[in-house]
Amino acid sequence: MSSRERSRFEVVIVGGGHNGLVAATLLAGAGRSVLVLERADDLGGAAVSGSPFPGVQARLSRYAYLVSLFPEALLRTLGVGVELRPRAIASYTPRGESGLLVSGDRRLTRDSMTRATGDPGAFDAWERFYAVLASAAGRLFPTLIEPLRGREELRRLLDDEVAWRALFEEPLSVVLERTFSSDLLRGIVLTDATIGTFAPADDPLLRQNRCFLYHVIGNGTGRWDVPVGGMGAVSEALAAAARRAGAEIRTAAQVVSVGTDEVVAEVELADGGRFGARHVLAGVAPAVLRSLMGEAGSRGERPDDSGAKPEGSQLKLNMLLKRLPRLRDRDVDPTDAFAGTFHVNEGYAQLGSAYDQAARGHFPDLPPCEAYCHSLTDPSILSSELRYAGVQTLTMFALHMPARLFVDSAGRGKDEAVAATLRSVDSVLAEPLEDCLLATTDGALCLEALTPPELEAELGMPGGHIFHRDLAWPFAESEEEVGTWGVETEWSNVWLCGAGARRGGGISGIPGHNAARAVLAAG
Repeated sequence: MSSRERSRFEVVIVGGGHNGLVAATLLAGAGRSVLVLERADDLGGAAVSGSPFPGVQARLSRYAYLVSLFPEALLRTLGVGVELRPRAIASYTPRGESGLLVSGDRRLTRDSMTRATGDPGAFDAWERFYAVLASAAGRLFPTLIEPLRGREELRRLLDDEVAWRALFEEPLSVVLERTFSSDLLRGIVLTDATIGTFAPADDPLLRQNRCFLYHVIGNGTGRWDVPVGGMGAVSEALAAAARRAGAEIRTAAQVVSVGTDEVVAEVELADGGRFGARHVLAGVAPAVLRSLMGEAGSRGERPDDSGAKPEGSQLKLNMLLKRLPRLRDRDVDPTDAFAGTFHVNEGYAQLGSAYDQAARGHFPDLPPCEAYCHSLTDPSILSSELRYAGVQTLTMFALHMPARLFVDSAGRGKDEAVAATLRSVDSVLAEPLEDCLLATTDGALCLEALTPPELEAELGMPGGHIFHRDLAWPFAESEEEVGTWGVETEWSNVWLCGAGARRGGGISGIPGHNAARAVLAAG
């Protein structure tokens, strides 16, 4: 280490994902000396863009792909000007030779919903349900960047016992079966409870409720927007903001241990470098932090429900298409169907059956999945040549694909999962999706599949869990937690600032903000 380099900082941040960059910007902007250490060559963690297909100029959001929870006020505070563009279509769900299109046009959505469900009252039930959620979101979302309230205080703030029971007390299955008579509508709603969470609709631990809650309260609206330029544009803007604020950032810096006497902490790198700090912020999963600390467990952390190792539960497919596939539904244009969330075999009963199959140790016969075409909303992620040729992106999440099903080191599990997912998609299209895939100059199809074990290897997420562990309630679950920031650990100067913090998960920046606030309050 050069004698000109500082070996002591007020704050060292382990992990240069988007939350670490948020914390770095806020702390450096407050005058603290900050060092960010990222093991990869690039910043951003799961919020990155890349070109996975050789010779094809497309910037795909390889892991995360939409933004809802990132507070607009926080983006302004950080000085980040990334454009988040709304999607023109909310969703399309094929059903036989027709389907359900949900858009901003109430009349068209009502007509489509009535045809798809056969229930004249379906649309009114849908609007009442989402009106309750919108009211709850407007009250709950601002609390995510405030000190933690107790359960009863948050209940009083919500001031709606119907919404409270539906979100926080009853399994989601109860409210869905009470509200909707249509299996189709129950399933569409339930999908927001299953991304990254392996749990049934009636799970008594309410893991599905917590996942649902975070999916529907973003910025008080629950709307999921497209980051123009791809997810990497968000991280690039955050990194630029952190550097402007004065933070020092190092990539290819593998942290191997963290130690503290709770007055001074020390961070050690694989190359032997050591840095002292008053505070350490961990933008890594809690399980990874425990390993770095040389601890089997952490007494101060909230316990996970099961105590088991985190386990991811999704297969991510990134594709380039030479054209969008034809639909069986001749009344809907594919550019509308794929502009929003394209639901595949995500009926209520289908989701339940898929969960049961996976829980028994088998890939679902027809995996529920959902697809979305980023380039229909933001063509800038494609080169001019690809745009001229009519190429489109397609991102897909297959659900109920827990990491335990991918233990075959020969890769047969992955091949089986990909084949099952394509078979599921083909079951609702008028032509095989594979016929629409673009090929590279050497003839390889432009399809990238990422399994939970691969996410663990590439991103350091235990079990490939995209939230680092099961999501937590957004309130204090003990008297000691009230008034804290949900980022505390058993060590007074070591803080969580990643998705595994309370009020973590998603591309939100919230854990980074809250960790910075906790450090500033601690002095």
